[in-house]
Amino acid sequence: MSENPTSPPAGGAALGEVIGATGGAILLTAALIWIGWAHRTGRIQWLRHAADRMGAVAGAPSWAVLPGNIASISLLVAVFGMYWDISLHIGQGRDEGPLANPAHYFILAGLFGIFAAGFLAVVLPDGKPSRSAVRIVGDWHAPVGGVVLLACGAFALTGFPLDDVWHRLFGQDVTLWGPTHLMLIGGAGLSLLGMALLMVEGGHSEEKADDGSRAARAMAVIYKTRFAGVAGGLLVGLSTFQAEFDFGVPQFRLLFEPLMIAFAAGVALVAARAYAGRGAAIVALVYFLVIRGTLTLVVGPLLGEPTPYFPLYAVEALIVEVVALFIAPRLRPLAFGAASGLLIGTVGFASEYAWSHLFMPIAWPETLISESLLVVPLTAVAAGLIGGFVGAALAAPRDPERVRMPGLAVPALAAVAIAAVVGYGLQTDHEEGVRAQVALDETVSGPERTVDATVRFDPAGAPDDADWVRGIAWQGGGLVDAPLEEVEPGTWRTTEPLPVYGNWKALIRLHDGPSIVGLPVYLPEDPAIPAEQVSAPASFERGFIPEKQILQRELKDDVPTILAPIAYAIVGSIVISLIALLGWALARVARGGPSAGAGRRRRRRRTSPVATPAGGPA
Repeated sequence: MSENPTSPPAGGAALGEVIGATGGAILLTAALIWIGWAHRTGRIQWLRHAADRMGAVAGAPSWAVLPGNIASISLLVAVFGMYWDISLHIGQGRDEGPLANPAHYFILAGLFGIFAAGFLAVVLPDGKPSRSAVRIVGDWHAPVGGVVLLACGAFALTGFPLDDVWHRLFGQDVTLWGPTHLMLIGGAGLSLLGMALLMVEGGHSEEKADDGSRAARAMAVIYKTRFAGVAGGLLVGLSTFQAEFDFGVPQFRLLFEPLMIAFAAGVALVAARAYAGRGAAIVALVYFLVIRGTLTLVVGPLLGEPTPYFPLYAVEALIVEVVALFIAPRLRPLAFGAASGLLIGTVGFASEYAWSHLFMPIAWPETLISESLLVVPLTAVAAGLIGGFVGAALAAPRDPERVRMPGLAVPALAAVAIAAVVGYGLQTDHEEGVRAQVALDETVSGPERTVDATVRFDPAGAPDDADWVRGIAWQGGGLVDAPLEEVEPGTWRTTEPLPVYGNWKALIRLHDGPSIVGLPVYLPEDPAIPAEQVSAPASFERGFIPEKQILQRELKDDVPTILAPIAYAIVGSIVISLIALLGWALARVARGGPSAGAGRRRRRRRTSPVATPAGGPA
């Protein structure tokens, strides 16, 4: 049987690549800062001319249009790079370094583009661009949306160097849900709120000049759906946290999949309807399906990597539109969000349950229904409350007379409730003492050996009512998903052959609620960790162990105990700071608006004396 005498480095990138990547980032950032300084001091004019031309076409301020267009393109580049990167790691395992993975270039370019978009939104305006703008120095004011874009881009980019530090401290965490990985994804996803804030501050006109040309008509259609399009992008961004489930290799409880779907739908679709008006949830869904459908085709069939699937969200979008017929989204945003969330967590859950059996790589079992009865609706209601707040905050400057803006207390409590549900889901209780006798029947002999596995469990009832019993092989040049079927009580058999050679890592997975355990079938030698080979003889008996020890065998076990809490606290504090910034920015823009004249008219109406009958109470 072939072994793996060499393997990619683990525990951080090579020093040369770290120096090269750091040097490139410093040069690009210095160039960006020079452009901003030269523009503010009048030394260059080309940036103003380019921005003004785009603003003229869009019928909106140049300081909002140019950064918004850059951010939109950058987000598409980043999300493509992210899904390609995940697919490469699932199929190939670790790479030789950050500069050896082609997907990393797309991620870096996209995240830097978001950062650059925020920076340009800050340096472009002359005077005070909006009433909600923040003062930088002197008469230099920056739109709040630009500040949020800049913060989200910086937050995501910081995840790259921190990721290398994390790997050096703790080893490779081969999971999407590593803290620094979540920084990359979260910063990019939340930048959509910065884009929405920038559009609101810019006061984009709903009516576009149409000179009769085909291009003008196309632009008119695009701008009529731009608000809902941003919400569709937010739905894409929030759905990226589900990527391990989309590929069929989740390393956490299956409960998280309906929780994350409910969260994304509750926030993005409710915000879309409150923010952009009638039909916006449907338009946001269309944007989502186009982007994710394209990613599925490109990453899977075209590039030949493991294919990412995606949730449907169609019923959830219809629910939001129907609820809006009975509860005014802008007058009662919290009630609208709560009602939509309750239906998303129940009816929407049922629709995604059916969709999982039609399309998704892992069909939801019946046992998931009972476990989801409380926590999924709770999460969806909390997400709907947040979505109602976000949508109302974005709609308030555009329609101040018909928006009743809620305070921060309820969405803050909703965020705490979601954090509590996540904490509950992260609790695991691995079942101990489960063993299995495994018989391997060769389907292909020789150097590229593949086998069918027959697994006899002890105790025999261990896999009964489990979330899933599956065999997988990954990181050897692709992904093999081999669900097990019961052939007799206590005995199960794989439905697809497992490769047991080269760099492939093959195992049997048993997920039962909070118990997530696995049995290694074949693991290659890995000198970089180091780890010895786990061979795959014709028959053997082994015990099930916590699955993390197999899927994340690169993690170090000699790290000081105090180090992990400190690292998590640092990352957590950055996340909390960003969420606080978003809450402040939304509230500030809701109180302000793009037009000072509109604000004066609103203040005059509020302060006008009210006539009262003679003798009546003043």
